Amino acid sequence: MTCVGLRLIGFRCSCWFRGIADSHEHLSHKKVINHQNQMHASRPASWKILLAFAIIYLVWGSTYLAIRVGVREMPPFLMAGLRFTVAGLALYIWMRLTGVPSPNWREWRAATILGALMFLMDYACLFWAEERVPSGVSAVILAAIPVCITLLEIIFLRTQRLTVRLALGLAVGIVGVVVLMNPSSSLGEAPLDRGGAIALLVACCGWSIGTIVSRRLALPESKAMSAAAQMFSGGVQLLLLAALAGEFAHFHAQEVSRIAWFSLIYLIIAGSIVGYTAYVWLLHYESPTKVGTYAYVNPVVAVIVGAVLGGETIGRRTMLGTALILVSVVAITTMKAKQVGAVSKQESAEAAVGTAAD
Repeated sequence: MTCVGLRLIGFRCSCWFRGIADSHEHLSHKKVINHQNQMHASRPASWKILLAFAIIYLVWGSTYLAIRVGVREMPPFLMAGLRFTVAGLALYIWMRLTGVPSPNWREWRAATILGALMFLMDYACLFWAEERVPSGVSAVILAAIPVCITLLEIIFLRTQRLTVRLALGLAVGIVGVVVLMNPSSSLGEAPLDRGGAIALLVACCGWSIGTIVSRRLALPESKAMSAAAQMFSGGVQLLLLAALAGEFAHFHAQEVSRIAWFSLIYLIIAGSIVGYTAYVWLLHYESPTKVGTYAYVNPVVAVIVGAVLGGETIGRRTMLGTALILVSVVAITTMKAKQVGAVSKQESAEAAVGTAAD
């Protein structure tokens, strides 16, 4: 369920000899054309494409309410651990049955590192926060992950140049987060729980750091196997955290209602297995930019689902904060980034969508 990438970076290569430059440009153009031809070859029926988009839009958007419902009766770390351990193991077995090789020890090590950042750190904070913060607002705050990633690239990695447009996009996103979290000006809504809001920001940082670190790690070539390894390792770490927090001792399965169990099953099957399968499948037939639009749609779906099915309030604060953050995300992810150094267009596309949301 996982967040998420988020922009296409322009590709330019400078060479001393014009002949070398022309040859490189020809090969790059040919590679792009081949990639486009692969997407359009044996293209499935339109209804299948639309169904896959509906899954990553609606299912992933609705997972926030499912988390909110589940953590009312289940310990948050235990619930998150069960979700990703079962989903990761199921996806791993499925991939092995289809002939995908198992990750080697270096790939398992990389998956464990990302499991700690993108599942232990991110989802432990998210599940814990949703005991205190409405699901729609949680989704909107996590939608600011592109803002966090860009700030890390500018301040620490120095791989992103701060342009006027980029600065404006970042400022709008930060203001959106402040609007949602400011306890003194809630615009008629109940102030957010401070601990829950801080936990969501920590979750943003975990996923953002994981997204950046993942570019330097040796992960399985198969995206589905990579996701399975990360989910499983992250799920095991979440279960260890649940044990350390004493959640097993206070958990009584017979006291959990059917709707809470259903929310967990929904998160495992629909949110993690079906959702990610649809996401990977879409990448074979649609551009990463188009598939990545789930990052804009999921928060809106989460807010609406939370209000309609969860009875959550959509007031002026929520609408204003949502609008500001989404405008920021669209501005950041659609602008042509100016990288320090040369990065290929294909690598950038994969990095932009390398993180799947919930």
